Amino acid sequence: MAGHGTDEHPHGADRLCEAGDRIYSRAVRRGRVLRRDAETVPCLLELALLHPDPDDMAWLVPTSPQEVMTRLLRGVYDEVSASQRRVGSAVEAFERYTSLREESQYAGSGSGTGGGPGFGEGTALRVLDGLARIQTAMDAATQACTTEVLTVQPGGIRREYELSEGLHRALELRERGVRMRGLYNHVARHGQGLLNYLELVGGAAEARTLDEVVERLILFDRTVAFIPANAERTVALEIRHPALVRYLGTVFDRLWRLAIPLTAPLPDTGIEGISHRERSIAALLAEGHQDAVVAERLGISVRTCRAHIARLSETLGAASRTQLGVRIAQAGLDRPPAVAEPGGDATLSLPAPTVPPTTPAPAPAPESPTAR
Repeated sequence: MAGHGTDEHPHGADRLCEAGDRIYSRAVRRGRVLRRDAETVPCLLELALLHPDPDDMAWLVPTSPQEVMTRLLRGVYDEVSASQRRVGSAVEAFERYTSLREESQYAGSGSGTGGGPGFGEGTALRVLDGLARIQTAMDAATQACTTEVLTVQPGGIRREYELSEGLHRALELRERGVRMRGLYNHVARHGQGLLNYLELVGGAAEARTLDEVVERLILFDRTVAFIPANAERTVALEIRHPALVRYLGTVFDRLWRLAIPLTAPLPDTGIEGISHRERSIAALLAEGHQDAVVAERLGISVRTCRAHIARLSETLGAASRTQLGVRIAQAGLDRPPAVAEPGGDATLSLPAPTVPPTTPAPAPAPESPTAR
């Protein structure tokens, strides 16, 4: 506004630098200042606040404050007028876009066999690129949630700091009477942090486990769902299409029915020396999966997976991988064990507070679909 000063003094007449303010004030007070005294503040000459004294060029005289103020106000007026013109152009442009949207909605509301989808369809699937956008969308969905949060959290033992980060959201959900259910891999049972977390959340949260679960899923009120859109989980999909959300809800319900409550023991394998996890590993090895794939699907490390395979080989008396495959088939371990359907009260009901978080632990509260 009214100039920008010099490179060393980047300002306008309405916000002078300290040196400029001092010299200009002295000039106004005394009527003039020596040119050499103003050499350190060339901004005053550039902004036309000082100008040479026609009677003596060794002196500079100030422009009257009233004239400077008039100049500044004229500049403000010009800027406001330009902004108003830009606002008018923007309104005009988006009014045209709005009319196009309304035409699209009208066309989409016809027989359903012709014309493009309405505007509502366009927002039924939204790509969230970056953790910040994902978290913002998750927070908005959490705030709007009133009845139910369903979550699937693949992977291993839940880290306590992840659980604690979402605890305040879980408690907010609990206060609103929201019910939370979460599915985990069986390996999550070995982390005390999850049990402690659920105890803090209380009876509003339920958790069950399976040998394998699907990729991360978070469902709010069966109206909006979040799933990862890349392997790194730095991109997510926000899904609001009723048919897709309903489908994901059905997937969750089927898995929930097959899962085992977190506080209930895992079924015995019926074979001495072989644990439930080793039986699950045996079934996946029989399908031809490599160690890394088996480990990922069960939520354990490759090192842990190989240690179980070694114990399995020792128990079955197998000297090689080929022989292990034969022994697995002979022992009937080449298929997953039958899972008894949990009873009506097989849900997790823990004493303590009552709700889940919205980032890491799914049974309780929604965890970001990008969390590792």
